[in-house]
Amino acid sequence: MSKINAAITGIHGWVPEDILSNEELAAMIDTSDEWIQTRTGIKERRILKNKPTSEIAVNAVNGLLEKTNTSPDEIDLLICTTITPDMLLPATANIICDKCGIKNAFSYDLVAACSGFIYSIVTASKFIESGTHKKVIVVGADKMSSIIDYTDRQTCVIFGDGGGAVLLEPNEDGFGIIDSILQSDGSGSDYLNIKAGGSLKPASHETVDAREQFVYQEGKVVFKFAVTKMADVSLEIMKKNNIPINDLDWLIPHQANTRIIEAAAKRMKLQKEKVMINIEKYGNTTDGTIPLLLWEWEDKLKKGDKLIMTAFGGGFTWGSVYLKWAYDSK
Repeated sequence: MSKINAAITGIHGWVPEDILSNEELAAMIDTSDEWIQTRTGIKERRILKNKPTSEIAVNAVNGLLEKTNTSPDEIDLLICTTITPDMLLPATANIICDKCGIKNAFSYDLVAACSGFIYSIVTASKFIESGTHKKVIVVGADKMSSIIDYTDRQTCVIFGDGGGAVLLEPNEDGFGIIDSILQSDGSGSDYLNIKAGGSLKPASHETVDAREQFVYQEGKVVFKFAVTKMADVSLEIMKKNNIPINDLDWLIPHQANTRIIEAAAKRMKLQKEKVMINIEKYGNTTDGTIPLLLWEWEDKLKKGDKLIMTAFGGGFTWGSVYLKWAYDSK
């Protein structure tokens, strides 16, 4: 019997219509378009107004179901990865299933900050590899504008709202997810966190006044870790699977910062033409960056292409996923 892999058989992304440009940010805080682009590579980001994260996810999932001609009743499992859930409970995944008419699946949220999508896609793959599940959706979506302090220049220029969803199905022809390396280091929690709102420090007038419900980041420390970990774990999985750098078709990196992406690619000695980037349009959408990349690059992907997804996020969390693309997109 052939080995069962979990293969991506469809991808769909969604972003809000409203755009927040660098020029608009410059009118709000002490910054400029040149300062932002030089340090991050971002020109604009999308902002979801007056609606929750599930709005992003539902649009992505409904688009995916229609695109792949899949009935909601066929879905066995849905995993939503987000750090901006609609509510602490129920899981945003439950809300998505209800709004999309997915009634025969169980669903749950997975939290791993910016590494959430690769953590989730590996988790989902195990259900398919076991032979118990045939159609699994992983959706990565975040409304980062809901947890960003727009008086903090270090963070507000970076993040945007958006996301995407993938359909995973069994494949016995050698395509799909081949291998993964996922890692974490909890000592990094001091450098990238949200201090209040959890059981450690419940929300109060004091925490709100101190603006502790927003993302806090020590940029220089995170930058150093991100470059090293994303590059090293990608090289590690390539070595483990005997993939020469010239044989890799695409690197799909989390869109944290252009300088991080370029430094990681340089560390890997990978030519720029093989690195997917769209941060200039969307900023860092956290759990949404990798599915948005796959969605935008889908028509360039060919059956058999060798891809590596890699991410680094708060926690610290990081990892890489090696997969062979399962279909011709054109």
